[in-house]
Amino acid sequence: MTAQDARPATPAPESPPSANQQSTRAGVALLAAIPLAIVVALAAMAGSGAFGAHLVDSGPLVTWGLPIARVVADGAAALTVGVLVLAVFALPGEAGDPRLPGVAQRAALRIAAVASAVWLAAGAAVLALTAAAVLGTADGLPGVLPAFVARTELGANSVVSLALVAAVLALTLLSPRTAWVAVAGVLAVAALLPLALNGHAAGALEHGNAVSSLAVHLIGVSAWTGGLVGLILLRRPLGGGLAAAARRYSTLAAWAFGAVAFSGVVNASLRLAGPEDLLTGYGLLVLAKAGLLVALGVAGAAQRRRILPRFERDGPRAFLRLAATEIVVLAAAMGLSVALSRSAPPIPEEAAGDRFAALVGYAEPPPVTPLRMLTEWHVDWAFLGLAGILIGAYLAGVVKLRRRGDAWPLRRTVPWVLGCLGLVYVTSGGPGAYGPTSFSTHMLQHMGLMMFLPPLLVLGAPILLAMRALPARRDGSRGIREWLLVLVHSRVAAFFSFPVVAAVIFAGSLVAFYYTPWFEFSLREHTGHLLMVLHFLLGGYLFYWVLIGEDPGPNRPAPPFRLIVLLATLAFHAFFGLALMSQSDVLAIDWWRALGATDAAALLDDQRAGGGLAWGAGEVPTVLVALVVVRQWIRSDARQARRSDRAAARDGDAELTAYNARLAALAKRDGRG
Repeated sequence: MTAQDARPATPAPESPPSANQQSTRAGVALLAAIPLAIVVALAAMAGSGAFGAHLVDSGPLVTWGLPIARVVADGAAALTVGVLVLAVFALPGEAGDPRLPGVAQRAALRIAAVASAVWLAAGAAVLALTAAAVLGTADGLPGVLPAFVARTELGANSVVSLALVAAVLALTLLSPRTAWVAVAGVLAVAALLPLALNGHAAGALEHGNAVSSLAVHLIGVSAWTGGLVGLILLRRPLGGGLAAAARRYSTLAAWAFGAVAFSGVVNASLRLAGPEDLLTGYGLLVLAKAGLLVALGVAGAAQRRRILPRFERDGPRAFLRLAATEIVVLAAAMGLSVALSRSAPPIPEEAAGDRFAALVGYAEPPPVTPLRMLTEWHVDWAFLGLAGILIGAYLAGVVKLRRRGDAWPLRRTVPWVLGCLGLVYVTSGGPGAYGPTSFSTHMLQHMGLMMFLPPLLVLGAPILLAMRALPARRDGSRGIREWLLVLVHSRVAAFFSFPVVAAVIFAGSLVAFYYTPWFEFSLREHTGHLLMVLHFLLGGYLFYWVLIGEDPGPNRPAPPFRLIVLLATLAFHAFFGLALMSQSDVLAIDWWRALGATDAAALLDDQRAGGGLAWGAGEVPTVLVALVVVRQWIRSDARQARRSDRAAARDGDAELTAYNARLAALAKRDGRG
């Protein structure tokens, strides 16, 4: 034996874990996620004193079962939403026909079906246990549960959510086309929204902002968490397409992170009076959840900067390893969320002795004056955030076009920015702050949403900008650009963009809103207010999009017909204003009396002033829109004339020659006759 042979052998370097090993670790993380979330939720509730904060002890089944059922329901909801969002925006459709679900999309539908079934069952358990917690006992629950659903907002919201989940389950089992997968995704997101109306958000001061921020939070967390879990579960059906799907998910996760962070800051600011409240049980839970959010943000940045660029070369090992870690952290964050929902915040949920704040959700502003309509503000964080996103995304598209040498005119950019800033003012400025206090100020907000903002937004041509700025997909999947094209060229868009239909929605909504309980519902409930804002903003956008829009879409009628529709619709609008001015009954009188306004004559005068606003508000937009239609008419005729001139130059004016020959032949025939 030589000396070299006698030397002890150097141990071989340990090989890195294989993709199969990393896949196994990811699977273990998935299996451990829900139990971990349950343990974190129960431990956090015990540590914050949430178990002892309830006045009535409903028994161990409710005390322990409710948070466990909530964790299961929240986890299933997140998986349902996240997988469907992946199927809609990240996964390819059938090869050669993206209208049909592809292999990965069909696998996603199967996962979503199981997850939505679990969501439905766990949500029903949450409803039953919540009823038992409110009633103080689980005895005789089947007999009193229908009454709980019928008589409490908490029960009604839960039933609406469960009905939407049932619709999602049906669509995931029956979806024959990709468009129905998108519908299932929309319904899954909608099923989260009633949940934001339950718990502390519904009863807290600033409940409007609290509910909106919680809704955004739920959507962001669900898309983020469920999308990541969905990627791991779909890694085999995706095969080589996992890298592209992971990159698209990364973009989605970045938006979700921003939404979760923004809504979390808003929500925490509404529940904590100051830094000293961070040392309470509730505040410590907020700090713990914020720490997990920061850790997840760092992990997401690592995915985007280091792992995804090397995905094709190195394979999925690093991605799966980090994804498994993220799932564990997300599960812990979900447990903390459940604990927060069951813990009392430091700020009291009731407005002691303040009737206005108890009804509206914020302190009463000083008496309205023309100057205060410009200077008084109550920020609506949801629409402020929406306007910021719309401006930022639009300007990013303009910058992208100009960097590659394409032009985008200021005549489109300026109206869009002004329209978004106007949305902030109408929802957060004087019209928003004073909207619930009187009929006339409410009508001012309504006219802004319906008459003044939509033409500005339509003139921005956002769909056309998106078509030019967003990249086209080549693998059969559909991004925002592809879905916009599907939507604007669909039969649904053709129906709603028919001028008469758009005009009926625009003008008929006035009668449907003010002469039904919807008006008072919009004043009493935040849900009604949101529906009002979105309906009138979108209804106005549709109407003006048909009249003056430059975006691609169904063929628009000739300019003369558009002018007729405009004048007829605005004439009805003026008639509606005159009808309000001659009205002898006060609309939503119970609401004004609840606010302390008992002088019926003063209320009627204010209502007539609002009718005057409705009557006169249409004049300026009508003139401006009519001028835009005439301008488009002139430009269309000029383009047609140029096309005719070019055609004549190419063929020697063959069309005119043929026309003259036809006239000569007719004259010759008549002469013979």
